[in-house]
Amino acid sequence: MSTPETVPADAATPSFVRSALRVYDLSLGQMLWSRRTVFMALVVGGPVVVALILRLLVAMDLVTARGLVDGRAVTVTGPVIFGLMIWGFYLRFTVPLLGVFYGTALIADEVEDKTITYLFTRPISRGAVLVGKYLAYLGCTGLVVLPSVMLVFFLVVPLLGGSIGMAFPDLVKDLALLAVGLAVYGALFALVGAWLKRPLLTGLVFIFGWEPIVVVVPGYMKRFTVSYYLQGLVPHAMPQDGIVTSILAILQANEVVPSAAVSLIGLGVILLGGLLLATWFVERREYVLEQ
Repeated sequence: MSTPETVPADAATPSFVRSALRVYDLSLGQMLWSRRTVFMALVVGGPVVVALILRLLVAMDLVTARGLVDGRAVTVTGPVIFGLMIWGFYLRFTVPLLGVFYGTALIADEVEDKTITYLFTRPISRGAVLVGKYLAYLGCTGLVVLPSVMLVFFLVVPLLGGSIGMAFPDLVKDLALLAVGLAVYGALFALVGAWLKRPLLTGLVFIFGWEPIVVVVPGYMKRFTVSYYLQGLVPHAMPQDGIVTSILAILQANEVVPSAAVSLIGLGVILLGGLLLATWFVERREYVLEQ
């Protein structure tokens, strides 16, 4: 009588990468069709409405290319307006909000829905669950933000003598900057969601309380924000001309903006540190389900 073959443990347990991709495949559809995505789609629709109104005002000759900035006569074109909308509407508001609502929910939603036990009893690493859901977050938020940005681009850039072809390289930079912002905020709030019991409130306080206040206060505390490092990349992702420099100088008054190199290093540390610590917490924390 032959002896049954023993199945190696490695054959029964998929690798970390395969496990993360399986979780990603499962989670992406759930995120895209969630009520959270419907709400965030309305949020990213705000800049599109503003762009439509601006286009209408230009068509009615109620807005012209000439204006005053800091007492000086300047010419405002479509690419300049688009760059400022990227900075004001998306980087300062939409991207942090997406990071909070999705990042804190990567683990918290599973605990609230009492499905965390099912995920953690599967033959895959807990860390792979978090990483897979984080990748799904990147895919979902990218699909939410990209249509909004492209609509605003084609609505605003041709205004007041702007050229879509000449502004396209700046669009690529803007999209890269938005992707960096989504990745970093998502990693940070994935850590908050894995660590704290009520992460959403903490995240909202961080982006609407801590960051706006600390980033304009003299001292070193601003280095503990994401927006401090993101704004160091903003001038490099906008059309480089006198009007942009003038407007940014006013909007960033009294703010010390880091160099691009310092910004990239700071954002990289936050991203990697947030993901590694979030994975560490998920692997070691015992999640108690409330009855």
